[in-house]
Amino acid sequence: MSFASIDFICFFIIVLCVSALMERKLPPRSKEIFLLLASYFFYGYWDWRFCFLLLFVTTASYFTARFSDKKAVYCLGLITPLAVLGFFKYFNFFVSSGAKLFGSDFTALKIILPVGISFYTFQALSYVIDVHRGKMQVEKNFIKLAFYISFFPQLVAGPIVRASDFLPQLYEKDRQVSVENVRAGIQIFAFGLFKKIVLADHLSVFVDDVYGKPAAFNWATLLLAVLAYSMQIYFDFSGYSDMAIGCAKCLGYDFKKNFNLPYIAENVTDFWRRWHISLSTWLKEYLYIPLGGNRKGTVRMYLNLFLTMLLGGLWHGANWTFVVWGGLHGLVLCLDKLIGRRKKGAAERIFSAAFTFIFVSFMWIFFRSETFSKAWTVLRGIVTLQNGISQPFVWVFVSVFILLIATIAATVKAKKSGADRTEGFYPTLDLTTVPGLTLFFIAIGLIVGLAYTGENPFVYFQF
Repeated sequence: MSFASIDFICFFIIVLCVSALMERKLPPRSKEIFLLLASYFFYGYWDWRFCFLLLFVTTASYFTARFSDKKAVYCLGLITPLAVLGFFKYFNFFVSSGAKLFGSDFTALKIILPVGISFYTFQALSYVIDVHRGKMQVEKNFIKLAFYISFFPQLVAGPIVRASDFLPQLYEKDRQVSVENVRAGIQIFAFGLFKKIVLADHLSVFVDDVYGKPAAFNWATLLLAVLAYSMQIYFDFSGYSDMAIGCAKCLGYDFKKNFNLPYIAENVTDFWRRWHISLSTWLKEYLYIPLGGNRKGTVRMYLNLFLTMLLGGLWHGANWTFVVWGGLHGLVLCLDKLIGRRKKGAAERIFSAAFTFIFVSFMWIFFRSETFSKAWTVLRGIVTLQNGISQPFVWVFVSVFILLIATIAATVKAKKSGADRTEGFYPTLDLTTVPGLTLFFIAIGLIVGLAYTGENPFVYFQF
């Protein structure tokens, strides 16, 4: 079930109420078992067969981590989730690519891609690796580990939650459903819901039309669609992350922020510190650093950085367009390191941020296009000032305007607090007062009234 659905709202209200009652009447372990079962129900809502795969990955991680001091067992703990991910997500891709390379025929297997497999396999991997490295103690309680890997807010589209960040929370007595947590969590969830069903979903209609037949539209409409997709994917994925963070907060658990106004980044390195933070951090700690990071010379550092982004692109999907998208980001990150850092004036910082946004937006063309042919059609149409259908779309400008207002508000907030860095913001209405509650319900009314009513899944469900 999607977060942006009546089914989920009903499910979550029941889970929240039962959790609150269990905290007051039963031992803490009861709540964890209940939330574990609720998470499996949530996951099985798409296809109950996926639950067995989730349980298999969890069980393998549980036992291999306990004996990860033995090299063979540790390797098994790494290979198992990678093999599961590789088969379900990449088997047809690699075999068909090899068949094309050698001129052979290949009939693709009918493999159903389990929703969220990229996220929970990465969480299982990080747990086994951290235990092996001695960064955290092995979790001997299977229920707690299973709860961590399957916790429904982050299960199907992230953020990627580290075991070292989440498992310790299960031993803290104050992790409960409370008025304060629900007040904060429900506002964060509503904030994300607005991003998804009001902004991202309206934008998706225009983007799907243009990217479906790019040769039919003029260059200005193509350029507007590129801007629209930059807005869509940000509002869609950051909206999901906000909703996940809000759900977890209501239940008493904390997830780290996954986005931090990425489109004000001054360079591509800064962009990846702000965009999908849980993934970029994961890639740095579990791929870039193990490859050698910057410890083995300049040439090796650039190679490690490029390979990390190349594999990061492939993580997003079994298509060469994602590999090219990741590779181009990797090349620009290398160039960014080569140029180095120096203090910039205000005008230069604005120009740098604008250039970064333009680069990132044009790279989204490869990310969004199903084939290189369509990506090339979009790029060629813009560069050659192609003639065709002109289709202005007001929601693009509405989205840009809202993002600008949010950015300005976050900047003002950062200056008032004396912070060195703009960290974005979440709503902070006091729902225990009549004015706060009134404003909240007005906001909910606007969300419902402006919502796109068509069926439109979250972008990152496909990953």
